[in-house]
Amino acid sequence: MSRWSNISAGTLFLRLVLWLLAFVTITPFLLLLLTSIKSKADVLQGAFALPAYPHFENYLAAWNAGHFNIYFWNSIIVVIPVVAASVFLGLLTGFAFAYLSFPFRRTLFAILTLGMMVPAEAFIIPLYYEMRYLGLINTYAALILPQIAMSIPFSTIFLASAMQQLPEEVLEAAVLDGAGRFHILRKIVVPLMVPAMSTLALFLFIWTWNEFLIPFILVNDDDYRTLPLGMLFFQGRYTVNTPVLTAGAVIVIFPLIVTYLIFQRRFIAGLTAGATK
Repeated sequence: MSRWSNISAGTLFLRLVLWLLAFVTITPFLLLLLTSIKSKADVLQGAFALPAYPHFENYLAAWNAGHFNIYFWNSIIVVIPVVAASVFLGLLTGFAFAYLSFPFRRTLFAILTLGMMVPAEAFIIPLYYEMRYLGLINTYAALILPQIAMSIPFSTIFLASAMQQLPEEVLEAAVLDGAGRFHILRKIVVPLMVPAMSTLALFLFIWTWNEFLIPFILVNDDDYRTLPLGMLFFQGRYTVNTPVLTAGAVIVIFPLIVTYLIFQRRFIAGLTAGATK
């Protein structure tokens, strides 16, 4: 008996739907990759036409002409402190909201939730004048500090919810043994929260890497532009050279894909943590 005969009609239909969604999701990216290794003459043959040979020089042209070497390192310089600080601060505030009692706890949690819902477009102009008053325009601080502040509400709520799924018996045993708050956080909570923190870090990495509005408003010096912002100006110069333009787009999204492929197991583990409690 074949393996397909053991699959129910409902399961088979669900798999077909998933395969269809995967095909619809992956096809545009594969076309982007295919276009990035074509010549300008190959592009005129059609979207699905294969090139005579791969033109990897498009990537070199995009990297050099688009100043992607500068933008790439700027993105790295911005992403690392934003993710590290947001996870660390979210861990502290999440622990407080999950386990501690303090005045105005519910009110502060409601304010954090409200802060998560306010879009950047609503405060970007006051933020610009605040950064200009502080002398931080065209600095890495102008890119890092606002994004840390924007990430803290989500980090707090995400980690506080994950901490509330931890086994209460373990925490109660630690309290009975006389462990202090810092010891419980460092020795018990943090090791159990690694999957959730990895998932949060991946979310923050993707959001920070793709952030466009804040760099666009707060930075106009080419030396501080990040990859998404650099892609905007690169697009303006290479609109007619589609292969080089798509090669630049692949350079922008390639780190995201690599990071997701490396941490996908932790990402799924973090999302499903507590589901079987």
